[in-house]
Amino acid sequence: MSSPPCPCGRGPAYADCCGRYIGTGVPAPDAESLMRSRYTAFTRGDAAHLLASWHASRRPAALELEPGVKWLGLEVRRHTLIDDAHAEVEFVARSRVQGRGQRLHERSRFVREQGEWFYVDGEMLT
Repeated sequence: MSSPPCPCGRGPAYADCCGRYIGTGVPAPDAESLMRSRYTAFTRGDAAHLLASWHASRRPAALELEPGVKWLGLEVRRHTLIDDAHAEVEFVARSRVQGRGQRLHERSRFVREQGEWFYVDGEMLT
């Protein structure tokens, strides 16, 4: 039985792509892979992965995902390694809520601590 396609669009199968990092304890090897796994977690309604991959300095106490969002696709525009412990990923994520299309364009900041990447925050772009 094959794994369904990965929502992030990078890998052909979820199990071989973002599924390696969601709920497994295996850290993503780079900021882009972590960002893709976070997108995939949004598509799957997995708030636990989103919280676990958020840096403790910025992590909310709880996360309530917006109901009724249908995620349509992800485009990674840029992955910039700033130094060994800092990176940025610019992306566009498309979704539909109550029949209305939405576009999220963000430059996300990531930090690596003890070999593991974490999402810090993001800047909305136009």
